[in-house]
Amino acid sequence: MRKELTILLILISAFMVIGCTGYDSGDQEPVPENGGEAQPNAAELYEQITQEDNYKEWGIWPGFVELSEGKDIHGELITIYVSDNAFTAIEDKEDVMPDGSIIVKEGYNPDEELERVLVMYKVKDYDPENNDWFWALYSPQGEVTTEGKVAGCIDCHSANEDNDYLFTGDLS
Repeated sequence: MRKELTILLILISAFMVIGCTGYDSGDQEPVPENGGEAQPNAAELYEQITQEDNYKEWGIWPGFVELSEGKDIHGELITIYVSDNAFTAIEDKEDVMPDGSIIVKEGYNPDEELERVLVMYKVKDYDPENNDWFWALYSPQGEVTTEGKVAGCIDCHSANEDNDYLFTGDLS
């Protein structure tokens, strides 16, 4: 009887060890919560818009010029660059920016020194309650200051929810 009990305890222990260690799935990335889409990352976005697809070669928001008059937190002077798909949406009055649209606003002081870089990036299913905008703020050197579902950005821009959270110009 004692021998059978010992064997039973060994078997139970073996099953517990196997169960507790779990299955090793290798180096798989966890599945993001937003339906499998990768979550945006401000550092990667900055690399994309400065290295891979230099935003300074994009169009400037129609009706604006470099160092236009700015207001509020954005800078006393601003330059607003828009990705090609965003530029097309503006010109065609598409009502909303398409997924993948990027708006880069450079904020300058009165001496025309860059103080900040602000980015709105439209990411499918990222934040449906707030039109799927990912917000990022960078220092002039490209260091991430703020990113994500930034309450201050959302609170302000939600006043223009009917224009896809944009104040710069009408989309319809």
